[in-house]
Amino acid sequence: MALPIITADQRLREKQGVKLVLLGKSGIGKTSQLKTLPEGSTLFVDLEAGDLAVKDWHGDCVRPTTWPEFRDLVVFLAGPNPALPADAPFSEAHYRHVCERYGDPAQLAKYDTYFVDSITVLARLALIWAKTQPQSFSERTGKPDTRGAYGLLGTEMLTALTHLQHARGKHVVFVAILDERIDDFNRKVFVPQIEGAKTAAELPGIVDEVVTLAEIKAEDGSAYRAFVTHTLNPYGYPAKDRSGQLELLEPPNLRALIDKCAAATRIPTSKE
Repeated sequence: MALPIITADQRLREKQGVKLVLLGKSGIGKTSQLKTLPEGSTLFVDLEAGDLAVKDWHGDCVRPTTWPEFRDLVVFLAGPNPALPADAPFSEAHYRHVCERYGDPAQLAKYDTYFVDSITVLARLALIWAKTQPQSFSERTGKPDTRGAYGLLGTEMLTALTHLQHARGKHVVFVAILDERIDDFNRKVFVPQIEGAKTAAELPGIVDEVVTLAEIKAEDGSAYRAFVTHTLNPYGYPAKDRSGQLELLEPPNLRALIDKCAAATRIPTSKE
């Protein structure tokens, strides 16, 4: 058996996807960014059941209401991890079981973007589920163990989100509310509103782009909305640009931002 080498030309011809976290204060217009995405090729994963802001967007959506439903959706959207044992979520066995319920995964070929709104709500669903699991109870007393529940929450959230962002060839957008807080040194800081500290701390490391939709003050005193995209920014917002294509402030158009990032994932071959 020959070593399964992927040549440079093969790799460069592969369809790449941008993995992005979209943050912003409540009401800033994060969900409305869905309107910038193509209706025919975007799947809206509506966890908030609050799609009033996008009622005139005519794309497809799914509405998982429990943590197990979301895990089933994730393995269907992203495929299985063949390295996992059969009894583990996201394994080959899990994938086959879900395909029996949801049908042929070929139906997903029409989508190039998954818009997940929001992981703030998703973490709450995961915590409700985690609190019912054996790890969330003391082996000695049988009483609820809060540390165990939050430990399980962090593991479950990061495992699921990491698996979904591995959906090859798909753009994946995770939306979350951004909170403004005062730290122990009386400094203003911004943190994602996600149950448990583990997911909020590690999520930026599993995606390509972290973007904050914010209100920016202009020099003339007026205000406008923009995407903040650079880690080093004068506003203190969470941000990261792995593509190297983005300006510090970008227009608040998610489709245009994704297209700009995606341009960095394809390098011309020697024949071009």
